[in-house]
Amino acid sequence: MTTNTIRTKIRIIGAFFIILMLLIVGTTIYLNAKNKKDALIINIAGKERMLTQRISKNIFYLYHNNSQDTTELDSARTEFIYNLHSLRDGNNLMGIPKAPTPAIAKQIAKIEVLWNTFSNNAQHFKDLLIIRNNGENGKRIKSYVNAIYNTNNNLLQEVDNLVTLYTAYSEKKTETIKYFQFFFGFMIILLIFYSLTQLRAMEKNANKFFEYSQQLIHADMEHLEPIQIEAETEIVQATDTLNAFINKVNSAMDYSAEAIEQSKNASMKLEEITDEFDKVIDELNNSQDVSRQLNKSEDMVIESTEELISSAQKLQELKAELDKLISAAKQKD
Repeated sequence: MTTNTIRTKIRIIGAFFIILMLLIVGTTIYLNAKNKKDALIINIAGKERMLTQRISKNIFYLYHNNSQDTTELDSARTEFIYNLHSLRDGNNLMGIPKAPTPAIAKQIAKIEVLWNTFSNNAQHFKDLLIIRNNGENGKRIKSYVNAIYNTNNNLLQEVDNLVTLYTAYSEKKTETIKYFQFFFGFMIILLIFYSLTQLRAMEKNANKFFEYSQQLIHADMEHLEPIQIEAETEIVQATDTLNAFINKVNSAMDYSAEAIEQSKNASMKLEEITDEFDKVIDELNNSQDVSRQLNKSEDMVIESTEELISSAQKLQELKAELDKLISAAKQKD
């Protein structure tokens, strides 16, 4: 399939526009979905920080108020473990992928080590709440409370680092996708400029065709010149059609002019023959039979001459009709 046609060029430009627009829309939809997912992950990682604070706060409350209700403590510990495993291994139910980079996976492992220590101290504290009135157990409880206080800060700091890693990873992915969007947008701008140049080229070729047509109509010559133009296939086909008509008109005009010239030559020859016969008739004026035959021959020659003159007139009328055709085309413009 040739690409030098107006239809093909329009189809190709349109197809590129559609593809680029779909790519931009697709990347935008993907970016929005990714931002929502990343926001959920960062929110979960940030919630881990809040859960460590809740656990510590609840332990201090239980210690100072002689309470044994560990419902909030157990709930916070269970949620922290669930979220940590979701960040590490992924969670299809929540739509969370597993740790996307080695740095994030390493940070989660580091948090797990600190959490195990922190969680063990919290569990020991819980186990000793029932017998806390014993003096020795009271000292042990206090030591676990102090240990929880000391490890809480380290755990909190590492969770903050995890949130930072997730935030940086999300921003990097967003920036990469935006680069693709900028690239597709730049390609659309280039395609717009390319489309404008192609449209200008098509317009220029069409104007050339019309200019040549106008020159052809206004041309004052007996032989019409065919149009020569390099353009799109549709314009070339229209040019070929017009050139075929021009060639037919030129052929008819040449034929009529040649026929008129031949008829004129034949008429001149017959006039010469008639003059010769007149001389012979004058010389043979005394012979009645010969004169009769010669008169008969002369009549035949005159009749032939009249027929030739009539033919010449008809050919002239044909040429006049062709001239009218050309004049009508000029007036139509």
